[in-house]
Amino acid sequence: MTKVGFLYPGFAAEDDYPRLGNMVQPPVEVELVHTKFKRDAHTVQALTEMGSINRLLEGAEHLKGTGIESVLWTSTSASFTLGIEGVQEQIEVLEHSLQIPASTTAMAFIHAADVIGSNRIAIAATYPDDIAQLFKGFLEYHGFEVVKFSSKGIITAAEVGTLQREEVLKLAVENDSDQADTLFIPDTALHSAEWIDEIEEAIQKPVLTANQVSFWEALRLAGQLTEQTGLGTLFRQPLEEDT
Repeated sequence: MTKVGFLYPGFAAEDDYPRLGNMVQPPVEVELVHTKFKRDAHTVQALTEMGSINRLLEGAEHLKGTGIESVLWTSTSASFTLGIEGVQEQIEVLEHSLQIPASTTAMAFIHAADVIGSNRIAIAATYPDDIAQLFKGFLEYHGFEVVKFSSKGIITAAEVGTLQREEVLKLAVENDSDQADTLFIPDTALHSAEWIDEIEEAIQKPVLTANQVSFWEALRLAGQLTEQTGLGTLFRQPLEEDT
């Protein structure tokens, strides 16, 4: 059985990962490590500490010897907040430490968007405005046009993790745009795994959610990505062998 690893800060929507592992066919084994941090807050200072190299290496130690084939740092905001060079350093450090392919949720969004042909993006962010603006800048750096931008203003991941199906659907529908070809929902603290097809049906376009793209990226890096149903447009895309 394919086995992939995730470093997940704290507790919020981490149960999406084993859920996704059971939703794909054949099933995928998930090894998830909860990383530590000083403060659960969507602020630059807190996210910089949360995504620091020391925190990632601390978590990576628990993944050694587990037989995982790839690893993801699954905090979108505690990746893009560190800037382009910071994201790359996170990836390089994890690859060096574990000697397997690695990525971050922030980069998973870029790779996933490229695969489905996204160009014009609407962002439905749970973050405060300043953090959401950093995500917008991250996407624009990678060549995407952000045609609508919204921020729900939630400070803690713990609070985001309490949002239920109806609230997640409302977040998507109210913050979509007719001008966008894809909707991005970037917080790994937000549950989404079971509702991706439902969200796409509601907005009539592809949606990329943080936990969805993280799981997809882990499979892609492990060379175990196959077309799936029930997980949105992204998982229905054929992948080139050399991707």
